[in-house]
Amino acid sequence: MNLTADRDLLMAAARDGGALALAHFKAGVTAWDKMPDHPVSEADLAVDRLLHERLTGTRPDYGWLSEESVDDPRRLKCRRVWIVDPIDGTRAFVARRPEFSICAALVEDGVPVLAAVFNPATDEFFAAAAGQGATLNGRPIHASRRDDLAKARLLASKSRHFKTAAWEAAAPGASFSYRNSIAYRMALVAAGRFETAISLTEKADWDIAAADLIVREAGGQASTTTGAAFRFNQPRPIHPNVITSGPGVHHQILGLLAEAA
Repeated sequence: MNLTADRDLLMAAARDGGALALAHFKAGVTAWDKMPDHPVSEADLAVDRLLHERLTGTRPDYGWLSEESVDDPRRLKCRRVWIVDPIDGTRAFVARRPEFSICAALVEDGVPVLAAVFNPATDEFFAAAAGQGATLNGRPIHASRRDDLAKARLLASKSRHFKTAAWEAAAPGASFSYRNSIAYRMALVAAGRFETAISLTEKADWDIAAADLIVREAGGQASTTTGAAFRFNQPRPIHPNVITSGPGVHHQILGLLAEAA
């Protein structure tokens, strides 16, 4: 499997998409709700067009799945599929908080083989290729090797995930942080800045496909709360939740979530 040309294509497209998003971010954007509590902005659509033109224009035989494109079921017949979220964390983007990312992955037979998660506002470019490790701005990254939760660094979108007696007993002295983009949160775990990132709400392929590969190539683990691995480019590309952790605490996290359920 030689993916060098595809990797160069994906990384260049993600960078250009990030530059376009950043220009909108600095200038301010027009946004609206495409459905209740699901904002979209003119920048989401512009970045989606750019990525679609660059990626499918060069690889017309690859499938395409994006949050901001009408789903084309022909993707299910494609061995390789681009899976894209032009701006993950639109709510933060519109509020001009630097907690969003451009997410793009190449999935082969349901498994990500190339990935980019780019936060242009912080100039953090996370990337991975299957079997080749993960990087941040070109330098190798590794998930935390911590094997207990005392003083652990925990990351979510809302504090309620951690406000239980079981969590307080298992993670004394833990610190809690919050970011809007799930892909960005997962990438920060891959970089070893946090021990775990949690989202207990449904996530689509485009939210997590790229970050899933980055986490795994950095030595971390990503799964549902039941420990199930993710399979992408399915007829219904939705997953119940996502838990991302360093390998030493992943099972502890799953156990705590099971107690709290």
